[in-house]
Amino acid sequence: MSEAAEQSNVGGAPAEGKITDEAIAKARAMIGLQLRPEGPYLQDATADTLRNWCNGIGDLNPLYRDPGYGPASRYGTMIAHPNFPMAFGWLGRTRWGLSGVHGFYAGNDWELFRHIRPGDRITAIERVVGVEEKESKFSGRLVLQYVEACYYNQRSELVARALGTCTRHERKAARDTGKYKEIETHEYTNEEHDRIDQMVLDEVKNIRGEHTRYWEDVQEGEELPTIARGPLSLMDTMGFLVGCGRGHTHGVVLQSAVKHPGHFFRNPEAGGGVEYTGIGHHRESTAKDVGVPGTYDYGPQRSAWMCSLVTNWMGDAGVLKRIRTQMRRFNIMGDTTFCKGKVVKKYVKDNTPLVDIEIAAENQRGEVTTPGLATVALPSRDVSLPAFLDGSGCDLELPVIR
Repeated sequence: MSEAAEQSNVGGAPAEGKITDEAIAKARAMIGLQLRPEGPYLQDATADTLRNWCNGIGDLNPLYRDPGYGPASRYGTMIAHPNFPMAFGWLGRTRWGLSGVHGFYAGNDWELFRHIRPGDRITAIERVVGVEEKESKFSGRLVLQYVEACYYNQRSELVARALGTCTRHERKAARDTGKYKEIETHEYTNEEHDRIDQMVLDEVKNIRGEHTRYWEDVQEGEELPTIARGPLSLMDTMGFLVGCGRGHTHGVVLQSAVKHPGHFFRNPEAGGGVEYTGIGHHRESTAKDVGVPGTYDYGPQRSAWMCSLVTNWMGDAGVLKRIRTQMRRFNIMGDTTFCKGKVVKKYVKDNTPLVDIEIAAENQRGEVTTPGLATVALPSRDVSLPAFLDGSGCDLELPVIR
């Protein structure tokens, strides 16, 4: 073996790590430790990076993507989509502990404090906050890992705080159970394609925008206009990478592989080129190697779709205070995601008029892939309640799993 090969220590197949008591204990010993930034990728908010992020998630709201719209809005400037901090790094990624054990993004719980504007520069402090062991039908023994990230602007102001979750599964165990092996790519009729296309094209008509939605006008049980994303294609997943400013090639990849060989392998389909184990988002063989029936979406992208459902509805004057999503099922190539929402509670807390919205993503099979909850602050006609512009109001604490 050459000196370079010994140094890289990257195997010819994804590592088959095991979930052992010792490995879990080592992961738990990391609770409280701060993690190095995953990238960072996009730190600077500009008209271009904000628009590119929206392109990567299919968001059509002019407040977040049109430099000409923002200056005439109540903010006097373009502002970022609430999930733009994800472009800094995908919170909940499997970057620590349990080497060689495959990981999947399992969801985020975001609390949002300030709007990001062009000229802002985002940094983050991310730390390990919890490790939990469970059993699943997908792979048997699994581990849930929790991280918390606080995102700051260049003035050291807290912009957002998020709790991220990932699940870790033994690759062989996931293959052997074959939980999803019967799922096949959906064959759509022309009528189904036409319906989905029309929903996508009509989405812009349901963006509330400058037409203020007042708290008094909202009713419990009110449903949000459904948005559609799909059928999922390679254009969607690659577009999300571009929107996040992500891309590793050649020496950059190899340097990462040398540091973390358990997360990389030499793929014979690429002539032995080094690839990240997450390439299952783009290579069917790698996806099937971890028990997924085919290439699948990026969980952070799906979370952002759910956010767009809410921001379309609330209008420019609304402030998204919190949004939580959980990835319950895989979204494979050819699946269509229908994002739905319903107002389940309307109340005032700390002088802030709030509504809670139950959100859910369903696929074309009628399966709920992503349940969640959002809290929105809306302006009120009651002059005894304070007006707000930039996320001021009650503090909705995030749960911390330890």
